[in-house]
Amino acid sequence: MASKGILVVECGDRRQQTLARDIRELEVYSEIMTKDLALSQVADLSSRFAGIILAEVSDDDRDRLGEEFTASGLPQLILRDEASEKETKALVQNFVKNQTRADANWTLDAYVERQVQAIRQQVGDRRAICGLSGGVDSSVAATLVYKAIGQQLTLVFVDHGLMRKNEGDQVEAVFRDQLGANFIRVNAQDRFLDKLAGVTDPEAKRKIIGEEFIRVFEDEAAEIGEADFLVQGTIYPDVLESQRGDKLVKSHHNVGGLPEDIEFQGIIEPLRELFKDEVRQLGTHLGLPEELVWRQPFPGPGLAVRCLGECTREKLAILRDADAIFREEIAAAGLAHELSQYFAVLTNLRSVGVRNGERTYDYVLALRAIKTRDFMTAEWARLPYDLLDTVSRRITDEVAGVSRVVYEITGKPPATIEWE
Repeated sequence: MASKGILVVECGDRRQQTLARDIRELEVYSEIMTKDLALSQVADLSSRFAGIILAEVSDDDRDRLGEEFTASGLPQLILRDEASEKETKALVQNFVKNQTRADANWTLDAYVERQVQAIRQQVGDRRAICGLSGGVDSSVAATLVYKAIGQQLTLVFVDHGLMRKNEGDQVEAVFRDQLGANFIRVNAQDRFLDKLAGVTDPEAKRKIIGEEFIRVFEDEAAEIGEADFLVQGTIYPDVLESQRGDKLVKSHHNVGGLPEDIEFQGIIEPLRELFKDEVRQLGTHLGLPEELVWRQPFPGPGLAVRCLGECTREKLAILRDADAIFREEIAAAGLAHELSQYFAVLTNLRSVGVRNGERTYDYVLALRAIKTRDFMTAEWARLPYDLLDTVSRRITDEVAGVSRVVYEITGKPPATIEWE
């Protein structure tokens, strides 16, 4: 980042992401650092930033932290933890515009130009492959890199057996038919599910899937012939949540889950600085179809982190069908664009039920719907009772293996959006 933005120092654990997004809405770059990381490089911060905001500072720490960051030579805004959201936004706007010399050039056009130049310089006349997961992030990343290097990029869609219902065919139709890109679809369902057999720990699942993705990409790169770079759809929340240390939330398959012995010469992550809503804006800016840009966010590990416990073919089939019903009814109710994310989770619990007058002992399925601006914090969505009733009845009537449907009402924090 050549221009100077604002550093948001994480002193609490709730508002720093919202602050960063408020700053970016002013077309100024923002970056989040933990307090310890920022203090470790305090003397060098002025080379990259035009100001510092200390978020959620208690009265006890206010003077001490202010003095410690004085060494940066940068203007500071110290926000106390009791300030309201409206007051905070006004303070931030005044600070950025009137008390710093931050560069107001955080725009989509400028971002695309910088990334295209950086990608072309990194790749040169060599080749790259992009691993498509079927989600928005990897799709937008692929389109941006394709804009930079064109036919030097090959898109590899790994059908790992953990996709939503009919999603593999939909992804192929967009990229092969609509965008005309070099596209390879790899049927790797058996390969992934064999690796996941008997695995129940969420972090182990993510790491297994992350490594296997890389191995599949390496195999395809060898087939293509000397593809030196791997493109990934890593976004800023992935980076923040995968920071190692005592505060690790979870490893993302394309960040904390990467193996150390990667055979590619380099990794290209053109969305690494963007929040989720910025990724969607960029996708629209690049001309991607609306149905792709607004596709429901989908984790790289796919249904593996929505199928609690061991991932078996039987459980995945149940989850696919139930999730499809939930998404169909959300769309029919006209709520698809009002919700940030909604999906089904197959728990590893079984419950007594009744079907056709006989006792059953089948799975408990959970529904999750949230509203959020940046996916770093979220509120559970207040769906109409009639809608929930319809979804529950359809799932228990149409999906064998589900005896009970529940609706989750936990925000983020304390929960994460995904269950694993």
